[in-house]
Amino acid sequence: MGIGGTEQVICQIIKNSDSDKYVHEILCIDGTVGPLGLALKGKGVYIEAVKRRPGVDLKLIRFVRSLLRRRDIDVVHCHQYTPYFYGAVAALNAGVKVIFTEHGRFYPDKHNLKRRFINPLLEIITDNVTAISESTADAVAKYEYIPRRKILTIYNGINDLKAQRQDRRQLVEELGLSCEHRYIGTISRLEPIKNQHMMIDAFDKVKRLVPDMRLVIIGDGAKMSDLKNHAGKLGLEKDIIFTGFLDDPQRFMVLFEVFLLSSFSEGASMTLLEAMSLSIPCVVTDVGGNPEIVQDGVTGALVPSDDSEEFSASIIQLVNDECLRLRYGEAGRKRFLEMFTVEKMVKSYQLLYSV
Repeated sequence: MGIGGTEQVICQIIKNSDSDKYVHEILCIDGTVGPLGLALKGKGVYIEAVKRRPGVDLKLIRFVRSLLRRRDIDVVHCHQYTPYFYGAVAALNAGVKVIFTEHGRFYPDKHNLKRRFINPLLEIITDNVTAISESTADAVAKYEYIPRRKILTIYNGINDLKAQRQDRRQLVEELGLSCEHRYIGTISRLEPIKNQHMMIDAFDKVKRLVPDMRLVIIGDGAKMSDLKNHAGKLGLEKDIIFTGFLDDPQRFMVLFEVFLLSSFSEGASMTLLEAMSLSIPCVVTDVGGNPEIVQDGVTGALVPSDDSEEFSASIIQLVNDECLRLRYGEAGRKRFLEMFTVEKMVKSYQLLYSV
């Protein structure tokens, strides 16, 4: 329950479910309760953490099985593969419904010989398998050997952020920025799969044609130092703002004229949905679930993966055309309201819990 898209989905499900019908409890098997988990715990959600040992941890299976009895659990909702393995095996013949949700894939994705034999057996004892995009569902079928017809797509959903818009000047001052500049940006973990290196290369081209433009990168991660060094080598150390980790980072998204997502792989990005809810046009790579969310030339721009030339060209087109930004932003918000609200997502999961 650290900071991440999967954890945010879990929080949204818990916060927006019918509390008269559902009581949610969390088991973390990495030995820690992260900041999102602690926030839920502070609001009365039962959370327990155990440390999974390397290999197949039989002790963990026994622990989970005892937990199901001790806490009188009716549904085990397993988020990501490793929790799925332990949750499904522990629930065998326990009279407990098992749901497996895949939130994203590795890059590059790989076949696993062990899973070729294990997963068809797990699938037999699993009531529902869901994925957060059609692309993710296709990957689960291909790499996890689960029949595609049995995988249901439930898109991520978030609360509408429009009512939470804050004063731009206040946010600029909070980050120590200048109201004289224009801003584009992203909110993301700084990890190799997110490919902010290409984003910086693209911004280098944007800056040459739009001198008052600045890039804001909100988030932290293993690539922070490398990305700062890369910006410095391009002479952009004063033009790219690395904020590091921020509480409630989506508050600052209203500063962006264009939201950027440069990933090598995506399931259904929560920050992309946040941008759409705020009517912010998006430039994203044409990977994973992105083309299921962004309609190219309607709500934003889809560009080939790792192509800084196309990425920068799409940014330049948008920042130079206010009417186009408004049109994409309005269309993006409409699409968000139709497909990606938290109410729609939670209702879909609650139907699975109840059947």
